[in-house]
Amino acid sequence: MAVYRFKVSFEDYDDVVREIDIKSNQTFEDLHKAIHQSTGYNAELSSSFYVCNDQWIKSDEIAYLPSQRKIDNGVISMINSKLSSYIDDPHQKFYYTYNFERPFDFHVELIKIILNEEQGKTYPNLFRSVGEAPKIPVAGPIIPSAASLESDEFDFLNEVEDFVAEDDDSIDSISELPIAIEIDAHDDEGEKDDLMDEFSDSDGYDADDLQKDDY
Repeated sequence: MAVYRFKVSFEDYDDVVREIDIKSNQTFEDLHKAIHQSTGYNAELSSSFYVCNDQWIKSDEIAYLPSQRKIDNGVISMINSKLSSYIDDPHQKFYYTYNFERPFDFHVELIKIILNEEQGKTYPNLFRSVGEAPKIPVAGPIIPSAASLESDEFDFLNEVEDFVAEDDDSIDSISELPIAIEIDAHDDEGEKDDLMDEFSDSDGYDADDLQKDDY
């Protein structure tokens, strides 16, 4: 039985490399799990291999735990897909995405074909390991759901709305002030007229004298 040796490297971490020997009649699921035995990641997450040409242009997708949409679109499952069925080139390339929730992308390249498996060796077999696999990013901040926004924790938002409503009332009352001021101005004119009438009615005083130049 022929044995394939694949070089597996992180797309964004060139210094982290794994070389894995696997029998030609084994499946993509076997390769998928072998990769994560070497990285320490959880293999039970949705992932996919993509058959590529020499320029890493992707074509057929071979998926592990595919979504219903992928199943409906005819995406192939890793479970029953033998590696030998997709090897058309002695340097065959596959693009591999692990964990679509928080993905890591890999280049997987066939670098050697060994004609006969080694007796007594278990395959897949980690032939070479360089560098430590990067840690998977932690979850981001929790965004409150619509249901939680309706809970008592967010009652203060209603208080803010009430506060704004009170401010609107104060603004309305302020807008009435010019009318009040205008009325007061008319009242002052009336008082002045009354005062002038009193002076003109007093003995020996003529209101017209206010217009004369005493000098």
